[in-house]
Amino acid sequence: MNLPNKINNPGEAQGSIAQVFGEYLYDEMEKNPEFYFFSPDETTSNKLNQIYDASNRAWNRTVEGWDFNLSPDGRVVEMLSENTLFAVLAGHILSGGRGAMTSYEAFLPIISSQLDQHLKFLHQSAKISWRPDYAPLNILSTSCWERQDHNGYTHQNPALISNILAKPSNLANCLFPVDDVAASATWEFMEKSQNVVNLVTFNKIPQPRWIDINHARFQYDNGGASVFGFASDDNPDVIVAACGDIPTFEALESIKLAKQRKPDLRVRFIGIAALSYAAIGTTDNKLSQATFDEYFTSDKPIVVNFHGYPETLRGIFSHYTDARRVTVHGYQDEGSTTSPLDELGRNGLSRYDVAANILDRAGHPEFHDEFEQLLADNAEYASIYGIDK
Repeated sequence: MNLPNKINNPGEAQGSIAQVFGEYLYDEMEKNPEFYFFSPDETTSNKLNQIYDASNRAWNRTVEGWDFNLSPDGRVVEMLSENTLFAVLAGHILSGGRGAMTSYEAFLPIISSQLDQHLKFLHQSAKISWRPDYAPLNILSTSCWERQDHNGYTHQNPALISNILAKPSNLANCLFPVDDVAASATWEFMEKSQNVVNLVTFNKIPQPRWIDINHARFQYDNGGASVFGFASDDNPDVIVAACGDIPTFEALESIKLAKQRKPDLRVRFIGIAALSYAAIGTTDNKLSQATFDEYFTSDKPIVVNFHGYPETLRGIFSHYTDARRVTVHGYQDEGSTTSPLDELGRNGLSRYDVAANILDRAGHPEFHDEFEQLLADNAEYASIYGIDK
């Protein structure tokens, strides 16, 4: 994988998280004849189509001249039924095989009850000495709500994250690579894990590149979070954190906006790469209380931008600190066929929302109305022209 070991100018270069996962899927398909990939009709739409260079779609009917990537021995199984695909994938893994699944984020909650049963099986199996270890059940959740401006409200739903994080069996990870380099570290983690479900969430559009591979690996080895030094000051007035690729971009932009209004404002930025039951971090490497206090301090206000429902992450933070310190911006079930920034604004995750909150928490509420007006102006512009101002 040709990814940089050093990032000289964070946020300047662009990369595709989806393309990185596509390359890893290709490699896995090439080296492992027992690896199967399950998808509705969206492998190409989700930018994972490099996998077709290693295997065709499974197809047992006539192949016509206009068909492509179809063959009887294909190991890319495509069918417009997430329920069926998940069932076959789970059965394949419990039979000793390996595989992964993808779908649009909004449709993955369809498998929620089936996933619960798989987690229950893993939970019971751990108590039985003769049961073997099982390969991870890896789910790639993409085409996410922040960029469903063309499909609208029907295609916006991060609910599977909340469902997974509510399971006290502690056998599931929710992973949020911030860029294409972090996606590489995420795949490494997913492939070596056992007896778990890994739900990785990412947008398929190109994203700014923020961290190098050593930083990304550090996050998985040290509790699922880290300080982004390039966006942080010593002795901060406010702690800003983000979980998710686009929420991270918006949060980092919000810091710039806040500092334009108050140049002496001091901020520390924390990137969160993984969540599991009741914790930041993974099932077997959770962020300790001591490290949380080191990163987030023991008393400074905390502003978080989160890809999922805010109460889900607020509940996790309540295990570490007084919830009154923490404001979580997250998906509020507000949507439409609108522009990207307007969609974020409707849910309170835009750079303007977060910048206003940073300044409010730092004791500078005089800028709040200005940011509210910027959001209103953009919403009006988007309703007329269909794009952001």
